[in-house]
Amino acid sequence: MKAASNPFAPVAKAAAAAAVLTLAALVASPALGQARPTVELRYTASAPLKTPWIMQIERWANAIDEESRGAVRIAVFHSSQLGSEQDTVQQVARGRIDLGGFALGNAALLVPEVSLLLMPLYFKTPSEVDCVLDTAITPAVSELFAAKGVQFIGWGEAGVLDLAGKRPFVAPGDLKGLKAGTQGTRMYAHFWSGLGANPTAMNSTEVASHFQTGLIDVAATVATLYVPAGIGKVAPVLTRLDLAPLPTVTLMNKAAWDKLAPEQQQAMTRARARVPVAQNRQEIRDFEGRIRGMHEKAGGQVVQLTPEQREEWRKAVAPLWPKMVQEAGPGGPKFFEQMEAGRKACEKRG
Repeated sequence: MKAASNPFAPVAKAAAAAAVLTLAALVASPALGQARPTVELRYTASAPLKTPWIMQIERWANAIDEESRGAVRIAVFHSSQLGSEQDTVQQVARGRIDLGGFALGNAALLVPEVSLLLMPLYFKTPSEVDCVLDTAITPAVSELFAAKGVQFIGWGEAGVLDLAGKRPFVAPGDLKGLKAGTQGTRMYAHFWSGLGANPTAMNSTEVASHFQTGLIDVAATVATLYVPAGIGKVAPVLTRLDLAPLPTVTLMNKAAWDKLAPEQQQAMTRARARVPVAQNRQEIRDFEGRIRGMHEKAGGQVVQLTPEQREEWRKAVAPLWPKMVQEAGPGGPKFFEQMEAGRKACEKRG
């Protein structure tokens, strides 16, 4: 007598086959069989809450969480909670902090050559700055930071330096004999003295008090510090010279970057690409414009120089550039050549 067929046999065979395939997949791909633990990275920022910089950082952190499906998370420490930028940029290089955003002048403590991107009146327009950063100089910057154990992640924006005082500074000769506040590298000490002013060293928190006590007559500042720090109340005239751009950099300890799995690194890169750097820059520049408007509404004065007036300043400062280049680290001359090549290429692009 013929045995009755089992109606569940096809289902059982299919289930067995599926189990074998699933087991094979788990063996072949441990990442699927065992979840990779979440990596939490500490991000240091000097910017306070409720500023566009923190908004941009948190936007990137959220995008990283999404792109990595929770495998990488960023813990943001704002308002210099982990220390000043001068200190924390060194800690990133040593691996005590994972990553952070830094003004280029502070990042130059690791790589002096990059300070040349802040050279007074070197760039003709903001669009020229953007072009050089985005199309020409990034590989050189990345290489220099890598040599210091730091991974270059990308560019940001802090604004532009203008001149603050109790009167306008329309021509280079207007600085002669004045007491000028200077900070950061020696580059700006050369700038002031080269135009006949007497530089006085200070830090950014002393600008308003130095104006108030008469220790200085003029200082270079950015609008986003000029108004909130109270400088505009004691030095009510802001001369729009566009003295220098103030790019920022996002830097990460290279050993920490190298420890990430390739897919985690790719997730961070994809997250950054979600928002073009041009958008980040424009958000900060729009914020600067609003700050200047607030200053004018409060009774302050903003003096906009003509292109011809700015060019007069540029011609007066250009002879000072070679000394600045020589003092910008051992690779200063080579880096300046790369900047020059990039600027000329950007001029051709129009």
